[in-house]
Amino acid sequence: MKNLVARFVKDESGATAIEYGLIAAGIALAIIAAVQGVGKQMSTNFSTISTSLK
Repeated sequence: MKNLVARFVKDESGATAIEYGLIAAGIALAIIAAVQGVGKQMSTNFSTISTSLK
């Protein structure tokens, strides 16, 4: 029983998976924010071009 508890305390594979998940979520949020910013700028540019062509 003592060995089982010692192995459980030393096992960090679950913590590593959670850390990788948090890193992936952070990267995803950064990508979403960047794409939204670029999308708004592109929309403005297309509106300006459309108005100029009329």
